[in-house]
Amino acid sequence: MNTEQMNARIANASHGNDLRRGAIEMSLAMLMSGTIGWLVVSSGQTPWNVVFFRCVFGGATLLAVCAALGFLKARYFSWRMIGLVLIGSVAIVGNWLLLFAAYSRASISMATTVYNTQPFMLVALGVIVLRERVSASTVAWLGIAFVGLVMVVRVEPAVLAMPGQYLEGIAYALGAAFLYAISSIVTKRLKGTPPHLIAMLHVLFGIAMLAPFARFDQAPATLAGWSDLVVLGVVNTGLMYVLLYGAIQKLPTATIGALSFIYPVVAIVVDWLAFGQRLAWLQVAGAALILLAAAGVNLQWRIVPARVRANE
Repeated sequence: MNTEQMNARIANASHGNDLRRGAIEMSLAMLMSGTIGWLVVSSGQTPWNVVFFRCVFGGATLLAVCAALGFLKARYFSWRMIGLVLIGSVAIVGNWLLLFAAYSRASISMATTVYNTQPFMLVALGVIVLRERVSASTVAWLGIAFVGLVMVVRVEPAVLAMPGQYLEGIAYALGAAFLYAISSIVTKRLKGTPPHLIAMLHVLFGIAMLAPFARFDQAPATLAGWSDLVVLGVVNTGLMYVLLYGAIQKLPTATIGALSFIYPVVAIVVDWLAFGQRLAWLQVAGAALILLAAAGVNLQWRIVPARVRANE
């Protein structure tokens, strides 16, 4: 084996390790995401307060992490980086506000279903902005995952009792999905910037943006309420977004989209464990489809035959 072949093999092995590590990081982040709705509702706070305190506690956690890892040095910063991070921060903070507001209007179930159209938006933006190629099999797997998602999330007819608020909630959830896709595309442009630093700046900018709108007179009056916000900030923001942004920088857009479907499955399981809501057989089947689709994209299983070349 010559030197060029050896270098190519090492590069391929390194790329494979990055993909595996990114898949693990993304999966863990989605597991954490599954508990966010529960924490938001349990806190009893308005979306503005929830997102503000999430940024405060998350920012403190990420600031400590970045300081410990030496990421607060001048060489990590540039005007281009700060500009892109600011755009991403507006997108991610807006994403949180819209999604949390959608819960009380369209129900958590329907808001979650609509919000999970974001992988399709992410794949579309990847094609348009990053010129990424998506195979027919990937599109098919994403379609199967969405079918599974619809099976997993049960929607009660009662949500249609207030059609005005319901449609407003649907619009909020769609807006949240689009802003999440925008944030992911911007984050991919920051390759080489430590994900810890990106996440820290996102929430620090978020504090500045949301401070004028926070209602401090309506802050939690109980230890339980504050505990929900602290966990949401430290674990479900500080730790989760380090994992999420690290995965986004390592994985193809289509894989990120597929693994995002893990989130609603975990949310259903958390509902069952926390509130005793048992899964119907249709939901179990839907969860299986979602996980199958995630595996299909990760392992590049082909379900649509490749086109035969014209000269063959």
